[in-house]
Amino acid sequence: MTDRRSAWVTVKFVDDINAGMGARAEVVGQQRLDEFRQFVEELVTTEGRLAVSAGIFVLTVLIVLIAPRVVRRVGRRARKRFPEGRTANAVDLIGEYIPRTISGLFLRLFQISIFGGAVIALLIVWGQVDLAVSALGYVFVSLPLFGQLFITGLIFLFAYIVSDLFEETIRDLSEDANRITDHQQEIVTRVGNLAVFVFAVAAVLTLWGLNLSGLLVGAGFLGIVVGMAARQTLGSMVAGFVLMFSRPFTIGDWVEVGENEGIVTEITIMNTRMRNFDGESIVIPNDIVSNHAVINRSEQGHLRLRVEVGIDYDADPDHAEEVALEAINSVESIADSPPPAVVPTRFGDSAVVLELRFWINRPTPPRKWRATREVIHRVKERFAEEGIKIPFPQRELSDRAAEGVSDTEPAGPRPEVGSQAED
Repeated sequence: MTDRRSAWVTVKFVDDINAGMGARAEVVGQQRLDEFRQFVEELVTTEGRLAVSAGIFVLTVLIVLIAPRVVRRVGRRARKRFPEGRTANAVDLIGEYIPRTISGLFLRLFQISIFGGAVIALLIVWGQVDLAVSALGYVFVSLPLFGQLFITGLIFLFAYIVSDLFEETIRDLSEDANRITDHQQEIVTRVGNLAVFVFAVAAVLTLWGLNLSGLLVGAGFLGIVVGMAARQTLGSMVAGFVLMFSRPFTIGDWVEVGENEGIVTEITIMNTRMRNFDGESIVIPNDIVSNHAVINRSEQGHLRLRVEVGIDYDADPDHAEEVALEAINSVESIADSPPPAVVPTRFGDSAVVLELRFWINRPTPPRKWRATREVIHRVKERFAEEGIKIPFPQRELSDRAAEGVSDTEPAGPRPEVGSQAED
């Protein structure tokens, strides 16, 4: 019982202290307000009010003019104080990524707030207390709105900084990785920036109390309609992104896609452009490219070529192989590694077929045609020098007696019968 009574007395004592402190604070506030009113009432003369007004004006102008210099000086001192380390990097980063328009906007808002405070002070000095109180009331009522505007600006500023950092990161990665082209870098950067600002807009809409569920449902239905209406276009876009990242070929490669062969000149999200060997421009949708086998003759940096030549059945195959190999090695445009080879492949109708295999570096259509031409000329010249005959089909004509013709009947012209003979 005694403990409960002691506890009750303690609580009562604390309540009395709190009540006394609250009453004292109220009294102190009332005293300060009375002193301020007395100060204002003492400014009964026009000269006094003009003097105070001039002081407020001068102070306001000084603050507004000095603020930009103070900001710059604080920044310089911060850099000098933290010459190295993360703090200095953070200061430089903020100065680098905050655009001048946004920093200038915040500075102008600060200056406008100083001017507003000066106007309210002048109203009070000149006895327009009610008008000043009304203005302050409007300001306090508008504070939540100003707060939302301020947070909205911060969100977009953050999105700007993040998108810039993302672009710089992708640029650094593309410089380190040789397989990322400028076009792929541009695509990834644009998609990343779009995603960042979409999230920023969603955050701002949520901040202002807008319900995003309706927008999401509408966007879903719109996506279904657009997907059904433009599924081929969307398929080409998806295939374009796949080609961007899988990179089966790059601009300048010599490729074969289905029945089309040529040099790749441009790769977009929607299609791939090629130039064939007749100078024609070929546009292939990316979904067709992804559905066909792609032969890239430039990716490995070297290409093997094949040329067939026949030798007479009476010729020595080993000797013919040696002569052909010497002829191939004498061509300067042929690569030394891997070495050329001559391989008998089959028995033809009139010859033993040898396949000449050789490689060229940095393959292009002109290099291929030039190497093939030189190999054919050299092999033919060497075979002629060594007496190795390259056979060809020949036709031999012979006569025979016509059947079913009597001796008394005049014989007409005898038909010619042709037969194949291998030489």
